[in-house]
Amino acid sequence: QVQVVESGGGLVQAGGSLRLSCAASGRAFSTSGMGWFRQAPGKKRELVAAINWSGGSTKYVDSVKGRFTISRDNAKNTVYLQMNSLKPEDTAVYYCAAVVYREYDVMVPPTNWGQGTQVTVSS
Repeated sequence: QVQVVESGGGLVQAGGSLRLSCAASGRAFSTSGMGWFRQAPGKKRELVAAINWSGGSTKYVDSVKGRFTISRDNAKNTVYLQMNSLKPEDTAVYYCAAVVYREYDVMVPPTNWGQGTQVTVSS
């Protein structure tokens, strides 16, 4: 099982950038797909970006395509989310978690969610 700690959130103006980090532990990390999720107040948690075990394949929700980039460093057991051109609607708590990354979709297994990291984008 993969345990995670998210960091890097903060307050930024619209158009700005942030880089989130997800420090993972557990032997399964280097063979696991990973995903970044977000949950805004009053909304369901949604998958924002996912990456396969090697970093060679990624997927994004349409609303962040071209603005966000997910990457990973298996030597450092860390997954990143580079967020550029941020918009107020990106405001949410961001979480990372292990996922089942498949060619046509991403499955989210039962997950013990971490505390996440708050991202607030002001207009």
